Amino acid sequence: MARDYDQLQRSAKDHLWMHFTRHSTYDTADVPVIVRGEGPYIWDAQGKRYLDALAGLFVSQVGHGRTELAQAAAKQAQELAFMPLWSYAHPSAIELAERVAGYAPGGLNRVFFTTGGGEAVETAWKLAKNYFKLTGKPTKHKVISRAIAYHGTPQGALSITGLPPMKAPFEPLVPSTFRVPNTNFYRAPDQFQGGTDEDLERFGRWAADRIAEAIEFEGPETVAAVFLEPVQNSGGCFPPPPGYFQRVREICDEYDVLLVSDEVICAFGRLGHMFAAERYDYEPDMITCAKGLTSGYSPLGAMIAQDRLMEPFLKGHESFLHGYTFGGHPVSTAVAMANLDIFENEQLNQHVLDNQDAFRATLEKLTDLPIVGDVRGDGYFYGIELVKDKATKETFDDAESEKLLRGFLSKALYDEGIYCRADDRGDPVVQLAPPLICDQEHFDEIEHALRVVLDKAYSLL
Repeated sequence: MARDYDQLQRSAKDHLWMHFTRHSTYDTADVPVIVRGEGPYIWDAQGKRYLDALAGLFVSQVGHGRTELAQAAAKQAQELAFMPLWSYAHPSAIELAERVAGYAPGGLNRVFFTTGGGEAVETAWKLAKNYFKLTGKPTKHKVISRAIAYHGTPQGALSITGLPPMKAPFEPLVPSTFRVPNTNFYRAPDQFQGGTDEDLERFGRWAADRIAEAIEFEGPETVAAVFLEPVQNSGGCFPPPPGYFQRVREICDEYDVLLVSDEVICAFGRLGHMFAAERYDYEPDMITCAKGLTSGYSPLGAMIAQDRLMEPFLKGHESFLHGYTFGGHPVSTAVAMANLDIFENEQLNQHVLDNQDAFRATLEKLTDLPIVGDVRGDGYFYGIELVKDKATKETFDDAESEKLLRGFLSKALYDEGIYCRADDRGDPVVQLAPPLICDQEHFDEIEHALRVVLDKAYSLL
């Protein structure tokens, strides 16, 4: 076993280019190698168990080791391992498109499959521009998104992303994207800091109206779409204030701008519904999704569009000149069908709704720690913001964040047996998104591990 492990380490360090990874970290440390998963737990190559409190990467909704999903993949691979959706179709893609459209709100009936979330965002922007060109409004091409929001790594999706440090290495990017404030109520302007429900609603209205302001400033005749996550991931789980999305919908209708609900994380049970737009009671023009669609057992994403957005492509010689070789892969779509069967048979959405308050209450116990400033989120999707001073909400400077997050927290959490995210895209946070099968036993395990680690972190600082 020792030789095998050493061999893995050498190969990982010599050949594997990991994603979003500071490789110098492993000059004097081993690369964590995960070899097995079962339920909400994963095991490393040395046999240590960890609670997967991030569901992989907001992905493993039904948990690890589900043999029925592996069997669905094997069965499909034996029957038809591959067929592209370029002018041809195959049964599992057809059936999944119908099923996903059935879950989606209102008239979102057209499903374009990709292999992941970034590709789904690319698809939505390309469709928005193409649609307006075909309907007599060729100058509508710009996109509005929110500060510090993450929408993916492809060139277009990265342009929509609101994280300047993540974009700088790859500039120049696709032009014509613009940022508005997000819905971080904890860091809202002073006029909304009364802490009442009325303050929260006023803040939501203010934040939504900044979208109208941006559209007016750029010129409504040039703006094609607004991209928003139901709960913004980057920055640490910002839920929408009451009325926020209803006001955004009004604004988009007024200016003939498409509302894209980026649900790559928030769809498929993360917030207790198949689509988060249902939870917050709005109907977008497009939904982008991925991750939980297959619970990670095979790569798959999708862009779901209103019927009217496909209408120009149903006439004459028009076609949407866009696609991916592996988009709607037969094995992936078959796995998605089996995954959605588990959702329905085990009532996972209802399980989240039944347990979300207990998850929140358990995490809120951590507010007695001096380093915990805010606990926020919805469903099974939470961020815990870390602060230097609770009374003033003073955050950490760059050097302190480096020491806190990368110098201590990431490794300490892992050593404590919990896999989650310590992040400073925005203010420093710990993010949690456990598999949807988790219950109070796992919430308590998360809270205990965080308490131990955050208590140490504060004493270090």
